[in-house]
Amino acid sequence: MEEMWKWKKEAEEWIREGVEYVQQIPPTELYIAISILLFTSLLLIALRLFRRTKSNTILLTGLTGAGKTLLFYQLRDGTHKGTVTSMEPNEDTFILHSENAQRRKIKPVHVVDVPGHSRLRSKLDEFLPKAAAIVFVVDAVEFLPNIRATSEYLYDILTKATVVRKKIPVLICCSKTDKVTAHTKEFIQRQLEKEIEKLRASRSAVSDADVTNECTLGVPGEAFSFTHCLNKVSVADASGLTGEISQVELFIREYVRP
Repeated sequence: MEEMWKWKKEAEEWIREGVEYVQQIPPTELYIAISILLFTSLLLIALRLFRRTKSNTILLTGLTGAGKTLLFYQLRDGTHKGTVTSMEPNEDTFILHSENAQRRKIKPVHVVDVPGHSRLRSKLDEFLPKAAAIVFVVDAVEFLPNIRATSEYLYDILTKATVVRKKIPVLICCSKTDKVTAHTKEFIQRQLEKEIEKLRASRSAVSDADVTNECTLGVPGEAFSFTHCLNKVSVADASGLTGEISQVELFIREYVRP
């Protein structure tokens, strides 16, 4: 009991000395110190909340038959499966197959394979608000026969308000590059830029009421380049059949930290 009384007296003495010290500080300096302390505390809380809410969702999209689902299974299982056109998004949350051997704790990725059929693409809008990045898959073998449809779909994605506002990064993934007849990613990039330039010209010629895209694309008076986009657009090679998807995995981990 006597020991507790001593602690109480010491605590009261410390409080008294603290109050006296604070009273000696000029009011201006005291207000500045309190403001700095409050600002720092709020900043730390905001940073922690931001880290917690950062998305881990990666969207796979592109035309039907481009190789999206094959890529999905390679990312998850490290193998390819016979696939059929799906009417619903194929999604799962997992650690990338290439990271399974690592013993450290790794953040899983939520991957959504969005159907490529034109009537089902509206489902993409359901996932865009929580997307960390988009992988737009292009068939490098059948690229030229589908160049118009591919360019229109990519144009629509790049001009969506959510993509522009959030600056969602896009990777143009040239699939099936293991085939001899596959076009190079450099060729595909150049042709897509040319086609999108044509789309810019044709869509700007019609009234705003007839335009379905939400934001303008490119720089007025200049030929279109992906470097003009507010969000980062890059191009990579991949083959779901052989499992060569390292460039896609690097892109994913750039925006969903392990």
